[in-house]
Amino acid sequence: MVAHALLTALRDEKPLVHCMTNYVAMNIAANVVLAAGASPAMVHAAEEVAEFTPLCGGLSINIGTISAPWFASMTEAAAVANTHDIPWVLDPVAHFISAYRRGAAQKLLAQRPAIVRGNASEILALAGEAGAGKGVDSGDSVTAAQGAARALATQFDTVVAVTGPVDYLTDGKREAEVSGGSVLMPQVTALGCSQTALMGAYAATGPAFDAALAALAHFKVAGTAAATRAHGPGSFQMHFLDALAAAQPDDLAGVIG
Repeated sequence: MVAHALLTALRDEKPLVHCMTNYVAMNIAANVVLAAGASPAMVHAAEEVAEFTPLCGGLSINIGTISAPWFASMTEAAAVANTHDIPWVLDPVAHFISAYRRGAAQKLLAQRPAIVRGNASEILALAGEAGAGKGVDSGDSVTAAQGAARALATQFDTVVAVTGPVDYLTDGKREAEVSGGSVLMPQVTALGCSQTALMGAYAATGPAFDAALAALAHFKVAGTAAATRAHGPGSFQMHFLDALAAAQPDDLAGVIG
């Protein structure tokens, strides 16, 4: 299916998405998934994973505020998703800042997510290359991480999305770029994390490469539209949610390179 056509499928199917995201991102991630047209569920207890994950169309795992209990839940959810052929997305947030976080990201990566989404510094470090990231912020360009993205995609048979001013997407063979958005987007906390949740929703409706591409395009279109109405980061978030809901498939097609 053509990537932008997945928006119609998303709104028709309204897939349930298991969003295992961080404390900071929960509210905006849930609102982003809802505004796009899907149904989010923020379930983290390990005791619920075996029963709940199989009910979902997609799974999103974000390690932003990881802890030992959450990591156990995440690894179990990934295993359950794989058993039931449910696509899942990994966001290795700032995984390079501690040995514990690095180990968690690598263990989750070894479970073969359908999509990996991160900024340039996160993708470089995930591939074992040196980067200039500081906390959750990227210190590297998207262009600098393209080789690492292709290597990860090939090694782990996954789709890798490197997000930034111009997003880059690859499955090791195909590649695409998505332009647009707004400089206000990095000023809204956890907006990138919410994009990972949206990728989980799109992954429930179509192939991983097309799903990731549609999610990237949806964000860029909404960001561009919201910036024309916003007066700063606060009003941008409000208009961004409205723009996600208003976006149409043809809008998404226009930003994919």
